[in-house]
Amino acid sequence: WRQVLPATVVARAGAQTPVVVHLPDGAPLHVQVRLEDGGVRELSQADDWTPAREVDGVMTGQATVLVPADLPLGWHELVAEIGQSWAGPARTATAALAVTPDRLELPAALGGRGWGAMAQLYSTRSRGSWGVGDLDDLTEMLSFLGDEGADFLLINPLHAAEPTVPMTPSPYLPVTRRFVNPIYIRPENILEVFRLSGPRRSLVQWAAEEVHPANLSAAPIDRDAAWKAKSEALEVIFAAGRSRARQRDFERFRAEQGQGLERFALWSALTEKYGPMRQWPEHLREADSAFVANEARTLTERIDFFAWLQWIVDEQLCRAQAQAKASGMALGVMEDLAVGVHPRGADVWTTPQAFASGMAVGAPPDMYNQLGQNWSQPPWSPVYLAEHAYQPLRDMARTVLRHAGALRVDHIIGLFRLWWIPEGMGADQGAYVRYDHEAMVGIVMLEAYRAGAVIIGEDLGTVEPWVRDYLASRGILGTAVLWFENQDDGWPKQPEAYRHLSLATVTTHDLPPTAGYLADEHVALRESLGLLTEPVDQVRAQARLERERMLARLREHGLLGEQPSEREIVEALHRYVARTPAALIAVALVDGVGDRRAQNQPGTDQEYPNWKQPLCDGSGDVVLVDDLPANARLASLLATVRQSLGR
Repeated sequence: WRQVLPATVVARAGAQTPVVVHLPDGAPLHVQVRLEDGGVRELSQADDWTPAREVDGVMTGQATVLVPADLPLGWHELVAEIGQSWAGPARTATAALAVTPDRLELPAALGGRGWGAMAQLYSTRSRGSWGVGDLDDLTEMLSFLGDEGADFLLINPLHAAEPTVPMTPSPYLPVTRRFVNPIYIRPENILEVFRLSGPRRSLVQWAAEEVHPANLSAAPIDRDAAWKAKSEALEVIFAAGRSRARQRDFERFRAEQGQGLERFALWSALTEKYGPMRQWPEHLREADSAFVANEARTLTERIDFFAWLQWIVDEQLCRAQAQAKASGMALGVMEDLAVGVHPRGADVWTTPQAFASGMAVGAPPDMYNQLGQNWSQPPWSPVYLAEHAYQPLRDMARTVLRHAGALRVDHIIGLFRLWWIPEGMGADQGAYVRYDHEAMVGIVMLEAYRAGAVIIGEDLGTVEPWVRDYLASRGILGTAVLWFENQDDGWPKQPEAYRHLSLATVTTHDLPPTAGYLADEHVALRESLGLLTEPVDQVRAQARLERERMLARLREHGLLGEQPSEREIVEALHRYVARTPAALIAVALVDGVGDRRAQNQPGTDQEYPNWKQPLCDGSGDVVLVDDLPANARLASLLATVRQSLGR
């Protein structure tokens, strides 16, 4: 009752939305909407017989105005003009108004259903990579898969990590979710390379030669070595300067990205100078301090460099998506959005007030982890988001979708609620804090609509049925992993029982590839790491039962003979998924080449090389992007899915 208008109003297109206004009792009221395009719409009042009440010594009344159903999509402004009254002079109050899509529809180019692949970009290297898969490798994969008839390629989150070594390997613990890790740049593809003199170009070549041998090694990926070599080359290219036209393009990009990019570049420069944030002088901990402003003046060139890296990575992402569309893909790049950020990263430093102080996000106790989980990621403050028109969410979604045809939102339940754990307390002592999901989901949908993109919500695990129903009603796809889709009796679901609005896959990055899963590699790995909570024989028996039931289901549908090979089982599993009504089907690249090693083992940190496994075949030999078109096993699996879908 102390606020004239809500801080932010989120409405759906096609639906009339009531907005409550509080003002001195009896004061005249006039409300209008100033549209994004400069137009103005007058709002009418609805009957509201709520009795007036005294607030801070003033009799305050309530009125309700109606936001019409036919407003255009976008961000507008509500303006409430309150006339002079006995309680005081005239005044004006404003609020942000977002009109969001009621529902997202699948692109017509999909023809109702689509299929694609999924890969961990860092692991998919070519002979020209710098020890880590990059955006040139992404472009080549998109071209190849597009020629094979695929509609999309889902990749791991590309969010930025630390600008210096050591670099956090997990793509799900970034320093920011808005900007991209420049480790994915291919230096030789930067236009300014051609401005280099012979000796300077040799410096770039020599840096590449330091890490090229790693492309042929099956050892865990060394991001630190790759970034050390690549950053040396990027420094040389940056120092070469740009043509006048290119400089204008760079400046235009910086202007478009605004203060967010400048703050991130400044944080990167400070991290380069002082190390991780825990080592920074105390007077630099506040981004708006005079000390930080003074540092920014002395670090101008380094700020320019880190902003330039984002421009270059944006250009190369744009090129990749353009190649995807040119190859006939309906969606192209499917980006992945992590659930949170590092507690001592750029996002927390630049806007600390956007995060709940003294809190961490995690998961409550369950049958797999009786103490719960603490992910050490600070949660967004729902109050701050509403008071600032959800600007952090808008900026993040818009930037991530800039060159993508689809977005997978990891742990999409985080747009509804998160498990908050107070500092110093156990994960089992946390509580759920709810977010305004109508606003959060609607705003992400608005950015997706503007980008022409599809949204997929990772809704595995404990997700209330009404949440899945709500997301489906908004046209947001869920996810279905074959091994997790079971009936109440433990048997695999029949294909027709799958949801239509879903991305269906056989496996996920938290499991070994299918060849390894069939061989109980997940059991052996967890046993070796001491992660089993039940006797190993019991776990093996359960895994065997799960496998036997799945094979029986495949035979029930005529998809498998009596003595199948490993490859035949993998293909049969994908035929089974293709028989579901799922709108999107994805093939894991690791399944296509016969890899057996898990990319990530939940519940571990240093005990297992998470997010470091290069793409290999079943014998443990490296598989390069260059060799994918000639890989017989991959060709057979892709053809299996394509034919099963009648494509």
